[in-house]
This record gives sequence, C-alpha cells and structure tokens, in this order.
Amino acid sequence: VQLVESGGGLVQPGGSLRLSCVASGFTFSTYDMSWYRQAPEKERELVASITKTGDTTNYADSVKGRFTISRENAKKTVYLQMNSLKPQDTAVYYCRRFGYWGQGTQVTVSS
Repeated sequence: VQLVESGGGLVQPGGSLRLSCVASGFTFSTYDMSWYRQAPEKERELVASITKTGDTTNYADSVKGRFTISRENAKKTVYLQMNSLKPQDTAVYYCRRFGYWGQGTQVTVSS
C-alpha cells in the first residue's frame, strides 16, 4: 500500500490549494478515504472523509464550507480542495486509508 500526497505549498491568507493523494497497492474503490492534518505541537486531526463511492462526505467544523473532499476511483486519487485558507490551516496534511498513512504534504498559510 502506498499513498503519495502532493499539492502543498505556501499560500497567502484567502488563497486556495488543491491537494492530491494517489493510491497504489490496493483496490482503491473499495475503501473510504480521509485527510488529516497536524500542526506544530498539536495532535493530528481529521479534516475530511469520503466514502468509497464518494456519495457521503464529512468535515471538521473548522473547515466546513471552505474545504471539499472528492475522489476519482478510475485514477485512484483523492483530492482536498482548500479555499479561503487561514493561517490556522497551516499544517502537514496526510492522506489516510484504514491502517495506512501517506508521508504528508506541508501547507503554509502566511502573508
């Protein structure tokens, strides 16, 4: 199982980023997927999740209305569209399948 995130970077407050996570080594379409984040000196927290078919999503209250999780099963990819970014969104963002984590991608929101 391998999960490879990309799309992080430095963005100004109010800006947008789209994270991608490409999966391999398992049947992607049969697993729910999620995004987590961990800010410095804080615990890792769930940001968003999506069911295997993509018909149900859930979000942390802190990102509702700003972030959107989606997936393309044919491409074995899950996305996190992040809009209206705030400095408090600064963290390493991780893709997760049950039992496995990606290596993470850094998102920094700063002027």
